[in-house]
Amino acid sequence: MQRYFITLRYNGSKFFGWQRQPNQISIQQVIEDTLSKVHSNKPVKIVGCGRTDTGVHANHYIFHVDLPSVKDTDGFVLKLNRMLPDSIVISSTTPVNSEYHARFDAIERTYRYYIHNVKNPFKQDQSFEVKRTLDFEKMNKAAEHLIGKHDFTSFSKIHSDVKTEICTVQHAAWIIESKENMYFEISSNRFLRNMVRAIVGTLMDVGLNKIDPERVKVILESKDRQAASSSSPAQGLFLWDIKYKNFPA
Repeated sequence: MQRYFITLRYNGSKFFGWQRQPNQISIQQVIEDTLSKVHSNKPVKIVGCGRTDTGVHANHYIFHVDLPSVKDTDGFVLKLNRMLPDSIVISSTTPVNSEYHARFDAIERTYRYYIHNVKNPFKQDQSFEVKRTLDFEKMNKAAEHLIGKHDFTSFSKIHSDVKTEICTVQHAAWIIESKENMYFEISSNRFLRNMVRAIVGTLMDVGLNKIDPERVKVILESKDRQAASSSSPAQGLFLWDIKYKNFPA
């Protein structure tokens, strides 16, 4: 058996997240079922680089899988894309050492959360419409408090099964390209469940002058989810990029 890192993109609008679950269709299930068909209906298990929730998208996602040696990886990618729904697209298949792990060997992940300020029928599933004017200068001032090594309990789904809530954020900023294309970009060594959406919801309250930018530091230090704002809707969130040490993914 050979281990492969498989890179893909997906529109999560019609899926109940990445992870396989009973009675709901997930991206993992669709891919595993497709790979099983390719390999004589034998069960195939894949391991993703992380979870994405219902309605969340991925611009660059990687999973690993152990398969019999694939001689023609380009042909393999074409075959999978013919079988998968249009909302899931395989980009590449790369053989790797059997010890490489799609989740645990990732050293940095980047998320983007897209918003728009002008009604657009083509963005409803991939961006969140904000109807009020936001103060992005204040939002970026608040986002500076997130950079560094912190306990992000205040921005995490409560009762999550994790060993630590500490994450190291390398970058966090809002980028404004136009009224139809604005996004928050954040990079970290790891993320907690619901972390980005909780941060975005809080920063947008800063932009609406409901919260002072310096208050974000207090919220972070409180380690209390109730101190932060409500989470932003799922449709604007993308897993944008993922990086590995010694692997050109």
